[in-house]
Parts: sequence; C-alpha cells; structure tokens
Amino acid sequence: MERMTPRERILAALDGKPTDRVPIWLLFPYHRLGCYADVRNSPRYKPVVDLADRLAVTLNRRPLGPSLFAPDVKRRREETREGGWTIRREIIEFGGKRLVGEERRREGETVVRKMLRTEEDLKVFAGLPVEEDPDRIRAGMDAALPEYLKEKAEFPAEMGAMMLELGEPICPLYFAADTAEYAVWSLTAADVVSDFLDRAMRRLRMVYEYCLERDLADVYFLIGSELASPPLVSRQTFRSWIVPYARELVGMIRSYGKRAIIHYHGQIKEILPDFLEIAPNAIHTIEAPPVGNCTFTEAFEIAGDRMALIGNIQYDCFRSYTPEEMAAAVRAILDECRGRRLILSPTAGPYEENISDRMVENYLVFLRTGWECGANP
Repeated sequence: MERMTPRERILAALDGKPTDRVPIWLLFPYHRLGCYADVRNSPRYKPVVDLADRLAVTLNRRPLGPSLFAPDVKRRREETREGGWTIRREIIEFGGKRLVGEERRREGETVVRKMLRTEEDLKVFAGLPVEEDPDRIRAGMDAALPEYLKEKAEFPAEMGAMMLELGEPICPLYFAADTAEYAVWSLTAADVVSDFLDRAMRRLRMVYEYCLERDLADVYFLIGSELASPPLVSRQTFRSWIVPYARELVGMIRSYGKRAIIHYHGQIKEILPDFLEIAPNAIHTIEAPPVGNCTFTEAFEIAGDRMALIGNIQYDCFRSYTPEEMAAAVRAILDECRGRRLILSPTAGPYEENISDRMVENYLVFLRTGWECGANP
C-alpha cells in the first residue's frame, strides 16, 4: 500500500478501511486547549512536537457552543483572597435561589466545594431553564464561529482533522455535583436528572445540527459516557443517562458522513456491549488491569471490527518507564492488535507544562517504535 498522509490514515482507520500503518495519536491538539499544556509553544515539548508532526496524526480538539442556560439565569465567576487562600467561586442565580461552587488554593493545598451538594441543590440546578430558543442558540454559535473558522483555516489539513467537542447532556450536571451525592441521586432522584437530561438534549440537538450542516469538522469527540457508568452508578443508570442520548448524537454525526470518537476511562468490560448500540467509529481508551478491567484482546472479542479501539499506554508510564520499557510496551500492543482496528495512543495528557527529560524521551520512543513496528501488510 502506498504511504498515506496522516489525514488519510486517521480517517481511513475511523471508517474501518485499510491503512498503510497503525495511526499514532498523541492527543496533542494543534491550538491551545485549556485542559492541556500548550505543547506547541513550550520548549520542553518541541522535540516531541517536531517528531509527532512527521509520524503522528493530529486531531485538533476544539470546544464550541453557546450558553447552557437561558438569559434570565445569571451566572458569574469571582475571585477573592481570604486568610492566605485564593478563592474562586462560580455563582448561579435564578428565581431568588443561589448556587455556589468554590475552589480554595493555598501553598499547594486545594479544597473544592462542588455547587451541588444536596438533593435540594440538584432540584434547583435541574429546574433552571436550559437555553432552547433556536434563534438565541444560532446567535450564540454565530458569535463563536469566526474564531473557530480562523483556527480551522490555520490548521494544516493534511496533519489530520478538526475535532469538535460539543458535550453530552450529562456533562454540566456531573461537573457541578459532589460525586458521592451524585451516585446517591441515581437511586433517589433519577427522575429529576432524566428531566434535566431531556431538556439539555433538546439544546444539544440544535448545537450539533448547526455544526454538521456547516461541515465544521470531520470528527466529533464525546466525553460523557465515563461520567455515569459502573462502578459509580449501575449499568441500568448508564443505559438510562448515557446510552439513548449518545446513540442519537452519534447517529446524527454519522448520518452526515462524519466520525464519532467516544472517550471513556475505567472499567469498560461490562458495558462495552452497550457501546456497540451507541455505534461510534472508535472508543478511546481501552484500559487493562490494574487501572481498567479490559485488555485489547477481550475488547476485540466483544467489539469485533465494528469500531476502532484507541490506546493504551497509561499517561503515568510516560513518567515512570525506562525507554526500553516504553518500546517493549508499544511493541506488545501492536503485536496483540495486529490486523485489528487499532489507533495507538496514550490514555491521557499532555497535562504538564514542564515535563522531565525521561518523559520527553518516552514520548519520542513511543512515536519511533509505533512508526517502526506499526506497518500493516
């Protein structure tokens, strides 16, 4: 097979078509993404970025979307200092009620108080009017579009693809909630949550349609599935809070000829059959014990070739492995998945602005070994 460009390679892998070699994806976006280090403007990452531009594919992950709530919901952030603490608060006010989330930092200490800590907080949040007005949603998307189109024009298309992250209904609720209470609500307030998810989904349908109709990206990245799954909540809850919404969104994406990647960390084996129902083009990431509970071999036994599997060198291994251990780990994955729909990738990152020499070397070994040993017959 003739050598493919990175773009041809990743899109073929996601479409289930033959590739010249296993695609390598470092998760590095082309433009700065808030949750990651600014790899393209960091001297520490420069040798990794330079080699990745030659050997890896780039999925330029970008967020896009208007406000979650209708205009009469007042949402603001404030920062103060008290007793040596830097305190950041997010405040939501509506109908005479107030929700406050707080993060306190002091000399390496961090104390977080989530916005939703009681069932009454949940009911207030779930009762807030979600933005469902088509004209306001369109106006919000129109306002954000020029910056996105500028980034799309700057991104060298042959490197890979633009990848939009638009969210799933569960995301705002999960990130606002105390995790322990959230798990209890799956038993005591499931109807309250489901009502919120239905309204959030009506908004998201319009957001996804806006992007799909304008051909804004070739790939969409969905991160909600890991936020309501076992062992945090039951499989039944996963099938209620995640599956129907993700299945519809993925169906929309694929109906326009685009690709959907589901992001999922953790113990996936029990619910992997449910992902076949959702039917994404790929899942990132499959994690073997002790971090997860599913090897690639076990995952392919369930999924067959109906989707690509992405992974799975743990991020911490880039810190801790010797270069020889990293090379051996990459070869082991390639050998285990030979002839299957694999995209080679770290499980997470890049989070740190200043990485060690060992981590730089392990990224380079990961890329070189994946390239040298990843050719397909």
